[in-house]
Amino acid sequence: MVGTLSELDRRLLTTLEAGLPLVSRPYAALAEKLGISEAQVRDRLAVLQADETIKRFGVIVRHHELGYCANAMVVWDIPDTEVTDVGRRLALQPFVTLCYRRPRRQPLWPYNLFCMIHGRSREEVLLQVEAASRDAGLEGYVRDVLFSARRFKQRGARYIRPDVRTDTKGAAA
Repeated sequence: MVGTLSELDRRLLTTLEAGLPLVSRPYAALAEKLGISEAQVRDRLAVLQADETIKRFGVIVRHHELGYCANAMVVWDIPDTEVTDVGRRLALQPFVTLCYRRPRRQPLWPYNLFCMIHGRSREEVLLQVEAASRDAGLEGYVRDVLFSARRFKQRGARYIRPDVRTDTKGAAA
């Protein structure tokens, strides 16, 4: 898909890779940086989402900087006929920051529902796992709690290969 992008789309995606500005009107800030209107930014983003060049917008929370030093991926083995409903209930928990379904990898990996929980301590996270289990009706399901042993670099999506990037004014980078 990247080969069919217009120059404006390339500039927009390259600029967007740095993340949305933390201002009240982030699309207006992008527009100003690109020298186009806010409406043009919104229109182009809608097209890029419709053709799945941009599959989703997300947020990277640097939880350690906020004092949340314990985090765990909780994995669940949920019957396939129930996983959508169970996942929705789990995702509604206020301390669940990420919740998604993945295929099982039998025989070693029976889990198909994943959620991330952050806390200030392991004990806090374990209490939240118990609360999630109770409040989302998951007491009878097999689960495992996997605490992180190290931090990995977090970054947003990359849309344009480095060798075909352009700066925000359109010149080849």
